Amino acid sequence: MKSKGIYLMLIAVLGIMALGLVMLSSTAAYAPDSHGDSTVFLRKQATWLGIGLVVCVVVSLLDYHFWQKTWPIWLGVSIVLLVLCFVPPIGMKLNGSHRWIRLGPMVFQPSELAKLGAISFLASWFAKYEAEAGQFLKGFVYPLGVVGIMLVLIVKETDLGSTMLIAMTSFAIMFVGGTNSKILIPLTILGVVGVLVAAGHMEERQGRLLAFMDLEKYKETDGLQQWAGLTALGSGGVDGLGLGNGRQKLLYLPYAHTDFILPVIGEELGLRATLAIVFAYVAIIVSGLFISISAADRFGMLMGFGFVMVLAFQALVNIGVTTAMLPNKGLPLPFVSYGGSNLGFCLLAIGVLISIHRHAVEKEVLAPAMMPQQMLAARTRRAKTIRI
Repeated sequence: MKSKGIYLMLIAVLGIMALGLVMLSSTAAYAPDSHGDSTVFLRKQATWLGIGLVVCVVVSLLDYHFWQKTWPIWLGVSIVLLVLCFVPPIGMKLNGSHRWIRLGPMVFQPSELAKLGAISFLASWFAKYEAEAGQFLKGFVYPLGVVGIMLVLIVKETDLGSTMLIAMTSFAIMFVGGTNSKILIPLTILGVVGVLVAAGHMEERQGRLLAFMDLEKYKETDGLQQWAGLTALGSGGVDGLGLGNGRQKLLYLPYAHTDFILPVIGEELGLRATLAIVFAYVAIIVSGLFISISAADRFGMLMGFGFVMVLAFQALVNIGVTTAMLPNKGLPLPFVSYGGSNLGFCLLAIGVLISIHRHAVEKEVLAPAMMPQQMLAARTRRAKTIRI
């Protein structure tokens, strides 16, 4: 599994990306903001896919210790871009949230870069301070304080989904890195409660929480998306209605090409395709964990684990939301949903995992060749000691 896991991961990623493009061509034509151009979103996604694949290849060829040396850059740039979300005309307010900035012809979501900043910082920190990881200050206060700066900015964007995603990933890295679980676990519970309380005091989020508790009552208002999603999944059955024959995407299901693309897949391709996607994510997560465990050093292990967790949490939340198992959050389905920023980050994560795997394999290959040299050096040291 350790040697073949990388191939299983790549096959799963390529498979769900291909399915994503197919479903985007089926759903995006009916999006309200397509303005009559049935291929506009497909063209944009294909462009981002090309850029993302180039990034993935370049990153996979890099020594992953590059991220250990440059984490202050990614952390600093992330904070600056998150601040720029509130500075017009660079920052853009869409659907009541300040999540995007405009960089020339491109619209970018800085919270995606914040994931890289948080993961590279925490992996570097706990690789450097391995012996002090159980201490209160170096193992808890300092790392959480740095990541907390980004979390506060993302909360102010009214992006609770990305806030929880980065927070959960950060806590997972801290737990594996050695932070005292007696501190971390209660804080995690407190954080979840805090987010729910905060959401309850936000007018646009109150409705989503009420709809989650009684979806049928709010099926025509705040629960419309999840109700339409469940309708799509139910009407598709096991075999589906056929590619392109879905009905809920016909302006019944808002954001069918982004956050709620999974119900459209279930409606048109059926339960088999939906389960195949779930199994693909399981394959990516399990393979990624094997790669992380087999990393050549502690930094590689923590860095790989962080990327695997952020992909796992994001997929879990999206599937939970679209099946009404979780309150509605605006998180896309990794590698499948429309969205260039997220697709680029996900492919970067795969590139880092490939780099970690590549260096682990190189270390295993070189180890037997180095053994005779190490034994010779040991004999030489012993001989010198005897002569002395």
